[in-house]
Amino acid sequence: MTSHKTSDAAQGWTPDSWQSRPAVQQPTYLDPAALGQALAELSSLPPLVTSWEVNNLKAQLAEAQAGSRFVLQGGDCAESFADCESTIIANRLKVLMQMSLVLVHGLRKRVVRIGRFAGQYAKPRSADTETRDGITLPCYRGDLVNLPEFTAAARAADPQRLVEGHKRSAMTMNFTRGLIDGGFADLHHPEYWNLDWVEHVPHANEYRERVEAIGESLRFFETLAGQTISDFNRVEFYTSHEALLLNAEAAQTRRVPRQPGWYNLATHFPWIGMRTAAVDGAHVEYCRGIRNPVGVKVSPSMSTEWVLQLCELLNPDNEPGRLTLIHRMGNGKIAQHLPGLIDAVRARGHQVLWLCDPMHGNTQTAGNGLKTRAFSDILGEIEQAFAIHADCGSRLGGVHLELTGEDVTECLGGARDLSETDLERAYRSAVDPRLNYEQALELALRIVSLKGAVAGA
Repeated sequence: MTSHKTSDAAQGWTPDSWQSRPAVQQPTYLDPAALGQALAELSSLPPLVTSWEVNNLKAQLAEAQAGSRFVLQGGDCAESFADCESTIIANRLKVLMQMSLVLVHGLRKRVVRIGRFAGQYAKPRSADTETRDGITLPCYRGDLVNLPEFTAAARAADPQRLVEGHKRSAMTMNFTRGLIDGGFADLHHPEYWNLDWVEHVPHANEYRERVEAIGESLRFFETLAGQTISDFNRVEFYTSHEALLLNAEAAQTRRVPRQPGWYNLATHFPWIGMRTAAVDGAHVEYCRGIRNPVGVKVSPSMSTEWVLQLCELLNPDNEPGRLTLIHRMGNGKIAQHLPGLIDAVRARGHQVLWLCDPMHGNTQTAGNGLKTRAFSDILGEIEQAFAIHADCGSRLGGVHLELTGEDVTECLGGARDLSETDLERAYRSAVDPRLNYEQALELALRIVSLKGAVAGA
C-alpha cells in the first residue's frame, strides 16, 4: 500500500531547495540569461509522464521488493539525439521485450520493464576537462549538454540542448507508447520482436522454443476460457534516467491535481549516481522531496553508515517501493562488500528493493585503448549477487543493464566469444560499452538458470 504521508524530513523542501547544497557534475553555462530562458521554456512544456503512471510503478516495485515481481531495467549508457530514430527505438524495445519474455517464462514471475531511455542524455564524468595535444576543453557530458567532437564550439555547454532533449524524449516516449498500444507488445505475437541480424545467433533456438511454449500455453488457457486473455495484449513499460542536471529536473517537477506532494514528470524512475550521492549534496536534497520512486547507485567506496543515511533521507516513511538500492560492486569486490551492507540495512529495518548493476564495476581498458567489459565478469557478478542475497536472507529483485538492440561489439565474450580484435568492428558507444542483443539475451537465459536463487527468501 502506498503511503501519502508527508514526513518531517520533507518539510521546507521545494524543487529548488537543492540550490543551497553542494552540486557536483553540473555543467558551466557561460550565458545565465540563456540558461534561464531555456529552463523557463522547459517548465512550460507538457510533462513526459503522468503521476498515476509513477504511482503504478511504485506499487509494482513494492511487489518486486516482496518477491512477486522481477525488475528488468536496461538501455543505453547515454542516449544520443541522433539515435532518436524509429528503428533504433524499436530494436531497443525488442531487446527488452525478448529478455522479459525469457524471464517471465523461466522465473514464473511478472516482470517490471524499465527502460534507460527517453531522457538518459547526460552522463557524469570523472574530470571536468579533457586535454589533447596540449589543448584543454570541457569534457563531453552527453548530448543534453554538449557534443563529443573535440572543438571549443562543440564542447561549450548549450542550454538550448535541455529543451531539445525534452523534445527528443517526448518523441521517444510517443513512439514507444504507440508501438505498445498498437499491439507491438502483444504476447500473442512475439514474432514482432525479432531482429533480422540475430537469426542465427547461438541462443536463437532456445529463445524460439520458449516463445513456442508460451504461445501454446496462451492458446490452451484461451481455449479453456473460450475467449482471448486481454491482459496479454499489451504490457506496461516505464522510463528511467539518472537525475543528473538538477536545473532541468527541477524545471520538470510539478504538483498535480488530487495528489499530495511534487512529482518529477520527466521520468517515472530517476536515480542518483554514485558520484552524486553525498548525503549533504544537492542531488539527495532534490530526490528526497519528489513522490517518484528513486534509486541510488551503491559502490564499494560507500561506507555502510553512508548508505544507511541515504535510506533515512530518501525514504523516511519506510514506504515499500519508494527506494531502490542498485549495487555496482564489480565481480572481484562484491563478495567482500555486499553482505555487510545487506545485513546493516536489514538490521535497521529499512524497506528497500535491491537491484544488481553488473556493468559499472567491471569496466576495463582493452589493449587497443577501448573501454570494455567482459561478459564473464558481468555474469559472475550477477551470480554472486543472487547467492549473497540468498545467504543473507535477502532477495535480489532485479538487474540494471546497459544494452542496445544494435549489432555492436563493445563487450568481450559471450556465446560468440568476442575478442579485443572484434571490438573494433562495431564499437559505437561515445561513453560506456554496452551488451549487444545477443549478449543481453544470453544473460537473460543465464539468469533463468539461477531460478532457485531468484526465488529468494
